[in-house]
Amino acid sequence: MRVFHIAADRCLELDGWPQALPATGFVWIGSARREFEVQLAPLQAALQGWGLGAIVDLHASDLLNLQLPSHFESTSWYDLMVFRRLAAGAGSNDLFVDDSHGTLASAGRALQAIDTSPVGFVAYDRLLITVHPTDCAVREHFAQRLAAGGPRLPAGPADLMLRMVNHMVDSYLDLRRLLTRHLGTLQRELLDPRSRFDDWKMLLDARNALHLLEDTCEDQRAALQEWLDALGEQPPAADKAVRREHELMQLRSRDVLEHTERVLTHVRRLEHSAEAAVQMHFAALGQRTNDVMRTLTVLTAIFLPLNLITGFFGMNFDEMPLIHTSAGIWATALAMLGVGIGLIAYFRRKRYLGSAGRP
Repeated sequence: MRVFHIAADRCLELDGWPQALPATGFVWIGSARREFEVQLAPLQAALQGWGLGAIVDLHASDLLNLQLPSHFESTSWYDLMVFRRLAAGAGSNDLFVDDSHGTLASAGRALQAIDTSPVGFVAYDRLLITVHPTDCAVREHFAQRLAAGGPRLPAGPADLMLRMVNHMVDSYLDLRRLLTRHLGTLQRELLDPRSRFDDWKMLLDARNALHLLEDTCEDQRAALQEWLDALGEQPPAADKAVRREHELMQLRSRDVLEHTERVLTHVRRLEHSAEAAVQMHFAALGQRTNDVMRTLTVLTAIFLPLNLITGFFGMNFDEMPLIHTSAGIWATALAMLGVGIGLIAYFRRKRYLGSAGRP
């Protein structure tokens, strides 16, 4: 559990939560989910001692729930935001193997290894509590960034929460490149005429992973929209600086919402690409089957008159044309050859032989 005091021009990491809230700035408590569960009772007592009000038991359970979707709830003393991040799971990049064996399986496993762990936010007026997965990169990123100081430190708990949410949305860019690469592998394998694809369970799991991504993005968008609606319902402040800060918060919230909608659009595009690849796979498979059947039909049509000629001269009659002459075999062979060449030329002219799209 890491505790920071963030003021207007500096950020100081504390050894633990203070006895009382500082007179200026605000406090950020970033905790791993297991640490939050262990330290929940002392933290609730500290919140009561600071006069902020304890976290509702149902909300505390939400912060510890790994399966809870992204959502937003507001009380009179704090706001609760649960936001599921989208990031590549451990070892996802190593699952991609660019060779001719196992590539499709590696891509499918990578699609299923996407990390959608929730991050919880409890935003008071002068305190922000965040609950992260173990070794969360989001917490460490902002801890290092705030420790560096600078003029762009967050103005309040809501501002810091919004920056973290924005960082989680923007971090999807790395995942987008990974997904695009793996979906490209799936498409190449499905459309390769030499491929004998039969792992339909893996493909179904990959499609389910994309459906899960779409549901997660929709929950993210709904949570941000509820947060934006809550900001819009707040009465305008009398102080001009406070009113300006409130307008900036709304502007940043709309920007994060726009980024989330872009992510949702891209996830739906990837899902559509996967569906299109499956449909094209079956279309190409049907086309190859049609080509094989057409070739077999043409070969049957070519040999059918030849079989008729050989069957005619194979009948058990004493008196037949050419049967008792030395030139009969050569005349018959030439006739059969002429019929075969004529049929081949005719079928090629009608484009019954070769590829259907070939001129």
